[in-house]
Amino acid sequence: MKRSGTADLPLHGGYVPRWLAERMSQLGLAITESIISEYGVNEVLRRLSDPFWFQSLGAVMGMDWHSSGITTSVMGALKTAINPRSKELGIYICGGKGKHSRKAPDELLRIGDQTGLDGDYLVRCSKLSAKVDNTAVQDGFQLYMHSFVVSSDGKWTVVQQGMSTGSSTARRYHWHSDSLQSFVDEPHTAICGVNQGKILNMVASEAVHARNALMLLTDESPVKMLAEAQKLVMPAHHKVQAKDVDLKRLGSVLWLAQEKKPADFEELLLLEGVGPRTLQSLALVAEVIHGAPSRFKDPARFSFAHGGKDGHPFPVPVKVYDETIACLQHAVEKAKIGLSDKQTAIRKLTEIAQKAEKNFVPNTDFDKLIEKERNESWKYGGRTVFGKAEPKAGSQLKLF
Repeated sequence: MKRSGTADLPLHGGYVPRWLAERMSQLGLAITESIISEYGVNEVLRRLSDPFWFQSLGAVMGMDWHSSGITTSVMGALKTAINPRSKELGIYICGGKGKHSRKAPDELLRIGDQTGLDGDYLVRCSKLSAKVDNTAVQDGFQLYMHSFVVSSDGKWTVVQQGMSTGSSTARRYHWHSDSLQSFVDEPHTAICGVNQGKILNMVASEAVHARNALMLLTDESPVKMLAEAQKLVMPAHHKVQAKDVDLKRLGSVLWLAQEKKPADFEELLLLEGVGPRTLQSLALVAEVIHGAPSRFKDPARFSFAHGGKDGHPFPVPVKVYDETIACLQHAVEKAKIGLSDKQTAIRKLTEIAQKAEKNFVPNTDFDKLIEKERNESWKYGGRTVFGKAEPKAGSQLKLF
């Protein structure tokens, strides 16, 4: 059984502009289809239950790399893109933020009617996961978002989030049916949020006497909560700093994109024509698709694919974003007719970058790297919620 963890998620205001929301849906669908094609539907559910991977996915999609807004925007983008093709893909997304969260039971019952799954059981799972996080664990966070993702064979993942207005922070909770033995026995895969000190936790072992008393009143009282293990700490600062990123891993991706042309690698010939900047983004997206769980401990690194809507670490390079989506979509479509060479080439990006890490020594001028990206952002159609990037005098930089 997976162990639970915590993460600090600063609350962010603002909105996701339409130009980014539409691209997030397209990229999210392409990534989902790639994972399904390579690893199966249930691998999508497993990854969504991993708080580190989830934050990395949001970062690579151009959201603010550290904020709580990743949760609602990513799940909203996936629901918009996936649900019209749920029958084909074998995956359904219910619920959402605010009033949409309350629609989850009715949506699950409809899915049950369409697929033959036990809708009543799925509704019970949805309600109990919310009940445990909102009532059994009284940690100062009030749930305002609940997404229930279910596959056509009945496996499911829950991603839900609560808000603490007093501390301006959010806590995200992850559940996964493959890890769940019982709702009353260590249910979570992760609990992400700010450490609030002592809390009322009716699923903690220390609350045994109070819990035993409550057992006389209800047969749904949780017994205990999984001990914390993973700790995803997302800082309050907007600026991406060198300490937030594994420079060795990021540097090997930049080396691959800037110094080595695809023609230099036999495995990457099918990616010829992809420019260096798009290759950089594609390599980071490829890792989200193919990377091992241990490689997502620094979600900020994935913001170097498509920047962030708030301009950190740099504006979203719209032209590069579109080229990345097109490349992934083309690879997925070719794979559907038995031609998987391009998917193999994309996977090779991850393998080559990882091999380069062994002997890679990055320089430490991280701020100049970000400055370079910002100075060149206008070339790639850079945009933020504040407007389009304008040409600036830039400097040349190498991270190797």
